[in-house]
Amino acid sequence: MADDVGVSTKNISAQLAERGWVLFERVIPAEQLAPIREAILAGVEDCGRRQVASGARATPDGTAHHTVGQYPAMDDFLERAWVGEHVARYFDGAPYILHAFNPATVAPGAASYLHNIHRDVRTHAGPFRMMLNMLVMVDAFTLENGATHVLSGSHHEAAKPDEVRFYAQSDRLVGPAGSIVLFDSNLWHAAGSNVSGATRCALTLSFSRAFIKQQMDYPRFLGEAYGQGLSPAMRQLLGYEAMTPTSYDEFYRPRERRLYRDDQG
Repeated sequence: MADDVGVSTKNISAQLAERGWVLFERVIPAEQLAPIREAILAGVEDCGRRQVASGARATPDGTAHHTVGQYPAMDDFLERAWVGEHVARYFDGAPYILHAFNPATVAPGAASYLHNIHRDVRTHAGPFRMMLNMLVMVDAFTLENGATHVLSGSHHEAAKPDEVRFYAQSDRLVGPAGSIVLFDSNLWHAAGSNVSGATRCALTLSFSRAFIKQQMDYPRFLGEAYGQGLSPAMRQLLGYEAMTPTSYDEFYRPRERRLYRDDQG
């Protein structure tokens, strides 16, 4: 079971290093969760249509992807940088960016790729901290509604664990609505089965070193006009300071106008 880790920075760092995850209970105020949940459902509906129309899936799977810049409640969530000091500490103060922003639902009896035993980075980099996941419990996570399975300590293992061991030894990420879990992206995990009768909503994010490719190129996806209206912190987070040039004009520029800034690692 997940437990309250308290406020000790040393305790938080130790849990991330040893078991690969840490839970912060009731971080987001209840009044902010309702608009986030509404945005999740809208994003899932929109991406579900896109999944089917593109031929990627025969039916929607309850997930959404890259909903940045489309829903005020989600953008506001990013602006607030919840537990941001712990994300920064995980990367030892090095610049980091948003790698992916993927809301998800788990409906009663539903199954998707989230239920497969997986980790969210394909390259196991050993002790090098390349990527960090964030799970936001927009609804309470319970055993009945499919709280996520995590195999504590498995971020140290390059090989995928077998199912028998995984489900026999996994912990469950149980917590009240508004809680946030940070976990090493090398940690093997899987969504649980929802037998509660109600759909469970969550935000799933990942952050990476600035030089790692994003799952979606957010600066190109959102455009420079959108980026010009962002705060410096949000420009950094969305990757506007770590863009890849696509032409000589973009490559040969004075230092202050370079797309990939020299402080990005």
